[in-house]
Amino acid sequence: MPFVADVPPPALSEPVACSIMAAVKYELPVNIVLAVAGQESGKPGQWVRNSNGTYDVGPMQFNTAYLRELSRYGITPEDVEKGGCYSYDLAAWRIRGHVRNDSGDLWTRVANYHSRTPAINARYRQLVMRRAVYWADWLDERFATQQVTQHSVFSGAPVGAPAATAEVKPRAEEAPAQRDTTPAAAQASTYVPRRLLVGSN
Repeated sequence: MPFVADVPPPALSEPVACSIMAAVKYELPVNIVLAVAGQESGKPGQWVRNSNGTYDVGPMQFNTAYLRELSRYGITPEDVEKGGCYSYDLAAWRIRGHVRNDSGDLWTRVANYHSRTPAINARYRQLVMRRAVYWADWLDERFATQQVTQHSVFSGAPVGAPAATAEVKPRAEEAPAQRDTTPAAAQASTYVPRRLLVGSN
């Protein structure tokens, strides 16, 4: 019998690993957090000035207007601008708040992370939906996942049937920022949010 080395899978990039961990922690569909992270695509130390005088800060481009509200808990822009998983955790916490407390469909609630202004929200909504389709497929190829209904995302209940039970398949290449070859309407009609089946065999 030939010797087979126990080779660990290649490491995921920080944005992907942090997004997955934050989604699991805050009970959000993993592909939605990955989609928002890909859409924001900020960098550590990055500050982007908005037309209203606020700034979007760090890897998840967390807005300073929200940080003013969080300063009473000791959360500063300097905390959020750094690398590491903290900004992804904070973003997932905020997305969960929008998903659980705002009105509208799932995508409008998720897009409130970026803006509540209807026209801006609608553009961001379409971009995140496209990315979420890609990430759903990416996850299904590598992990055991579970489809979740919109209602269960709103309530946090893990309801749904297994979407895939594939074992993790290590790949040398990292997922591209976006691979979009399907019209948005077709993607939206076939998209189902994904949770990881944590602890499954």
